[in-house]
Amino acid sequence: MSSHTLPYTVESHPVTGLYSGKFGTWLFLASEVMLFGALFSSYVLLRVGAPADGPGAWLSHEEAHLDWKIGGFNTLVLIISSVTMVMAWASLKMGNLKKGKTYLAVTMALALLFVVIKLTFEYLPHIQHGLVPSHSTFFALYYTMTGLHALHIIGGVVVIAYFIGPGSALWAKNPEYYTNRIECTGLYWHFVDLVWIFLFPVLYLL
Repeated sequence: MSSHTLPYTVESHPVTGLYSGKFGTWLFLASEVMLFGALFSSYVLLRVGAPADGPGAWLSHEEAHLDWKIGGFNTLVLIISSVTMVMAWASLKMGNLKKGKTYLAVTMALALLFVVIKLTFEYLPHIQHGLVPSHSTFFALYYTMTGLHALHIIGGVVVIAYFIGPGSALWAKNPEYYTNRIECTGLYWHFVDLVWIFLFPVLYLL
């Protein structure tokens, strides 16, 4: 779809000061804030309301066998992926498609590394030891929050893969429009990383 069909794909809208894609992305992220905000609120309320001991007692991260070193390493992986996403956008702004796609590929690889670590060193061992969502309120929330976050990571990988592959054909037609799409993808990616930065201390440290 060209910028003549859909207005303000490159230039900023006079009212919002943003091009259409960026404005839509911010609206989408606002709904995501409400989604994850509800989950974090549920976590706080259930944790505060849990009995001090007994069957319904809240599990500490030690009792839940969550390794902060694994969570910390995954946090570092996502922070680096945010940096490479910014570098991809900056490279495209400077007119270097090859370098931009390279940074996008690195971002995608780091995202997949995050998911592999999560599955291999956390989900599978927990499931093998019977630590499933039905085990406790903590694990119900743990799998819901981290699972939803992982789905967002996978969604981001799909989008990045598209822009590395067939979506990059837009560069030849309208490089600025393509660059704007990568910026919108980056906004989403930074949000997903920010969610994990909150999840990590809440689940692994507190």
